[in-house]
Amino acid sequence: MRAELRAPTPDATAALGAVVAPHLLPGDVVSLAGPLGAGKTRFVQGLAAGLGVEGRVASPTFVLVRRHRGRLPLLHCDAYRLERVGDLVTLDDDVLAPDVVTCVEWGDAVAAALPATRLDVTLTPVAADVAVATAAPVAPRDVLLVAHGSAWADRWPALAADLTAAVTTPDGTEVGA
Repeated sequence: MRAELRAPTPDATAALGAVVAPHLLPGDVVSLAGPLGAGKTRFVQGLAAGLGVEGRVASPTFVLVRRHRGRLPLLHCDAYRLERVGDLVTLDDDVLAPDVVTCVEWGDAVAAALPATRLDVTLTPVAADVAVATAAPVAPRDVLLVAHGSAWADRWPALAADLTAAVTTPDGTEVGA
């Protein structure tokens, strides 16, 4: 179960997170991967908004875990500075708990500590060829979502349809309305 999409702007990256949010259930884990500045936190900001989280959602790089309240409790973790894979589960009692949604930035670095059932989101900046009003280059992101585990089997068709309706494909073709 996979979807390859393109987010042409940071706001589109957040919009993808917002599209994913209604499909999340307690206990879900979203693992985010991509280089520095790829949009991992921006994706989580959209996901948090889609869960009804109010207030600022910032990168947890320095505090490692941030808690947010919404339709489902959200734990936003950062594995970038962890020394060992197993350190993820010692960050907080609620990391990977069955009653929260856990988003793990740099999740690829701690994949061995993550449950087999999860949603992997990989963000890859594309050559900076889009300019915004300020004339600063903005690199679109190719976004790969891969759902693992039987818990996603029933939800995947609806999520894939919602994603397809919301974004463009990697070749830049508009999809949906």
